[in-house]
Amino acid sequence: MRPLPHRLIETVVVLACLTWIPVPASATQKLFLKDGTYQLVSSYEVNGDRVRYYSIERSEWEEVPLSLVDLEATKRAQMEEKAVQKKQLQEGHDIESEKFYKPPETGFEIAPGVRLPSEEGVFAFDGTRVIRLIQSTPEVVTDKRRAAFAIAVPGHLLKGQVILELPGAKAAVRLQQAMPTFYVQSSQGLGAKMELVPVKVVKESRIVERVEASRSGVGKVSQASAAVELQRTQLSPGLYRLKLLQPLDPGEYAFGDLSQQSADLVLWPFGMFETPTTKQELKKRQREASENSQRE
Repeated sequence: MRPLPHRLIETVVVLACLTWIPVPASATQKLFLKDGTYQLVSSYEVNGDRVRYYSIERSEWEEVPLSLVDLEATKRAQMEEKAVQKKQLQEGHDIESEKFYKPPETGFEIAPGVRLPSEEGVFAFDGTRVIRLIQSTPEVVTDKRRAAFAIAVPGHLLKGQVILELPGAKAAVRLQQAMPTFYVQSSQGLGAKMELVPVKVVKESRIVERVEASRSGVGKVSQASAAVELQRTQLSPGLYRLKLLQPLDPGEYAFGDLSQQSADLVLWPFGMFETPTTKQELKKRQREASENSQRE
């Protein structure tokens, strides 16, 4: 009988090694025994009347008689673990979906397919998007700081004039459209009293000037800065539309009920981006704003 070639023998040995040495799985499993205990294993296999497994605790291969192993309990535990993992994965997907899901707005329809949010607030519509303005409470500037503002602000501070300060040189909300339409939704009818005023930037602050006839808080209140002209229309109870009569210049602005006393005043600030550098681009933007206004 002729001996097997040396290369063929090497091939048989390699195949035998691949057949009999399983690769440990990465997941930990419970191999249950019939006495109610279990071994933590990364993988196991049944070879005749023996069960061979890789022990997580001792990091080596071990064997036990098949008669001592409860295979049914082992497989049942594996199925239960997979069901738990599947449920946890689905719950994770559900949480992610809830986090990023934005339900459709159900408020007043201001353009075909465009609705306001159902809750109260001040909103800007640029012809495409509805943008919520952020409510801010200004700080009344004390006497110690009035001198610094008097130097920075052109003109003289009048007697009884109050300076209201908003932090930061720019509002968080920035609008691109030169003639957006604004909507005020309030059960207190704020839309009937809201005024739009330019806001002056002084260093890293924005200020609104107003005149109070009495320091005691009783008397007529008016704004020192001229308010922007608006066309005011009541669309439904508590909802007003405020339309601009002229495009806004670049800068900072704020909505507010300026008839309130300073201690109770809240503002809805926003900023306008720089206008185009050429007259042609400016006319194009004004034409687009006019078309958006007519569609409303």
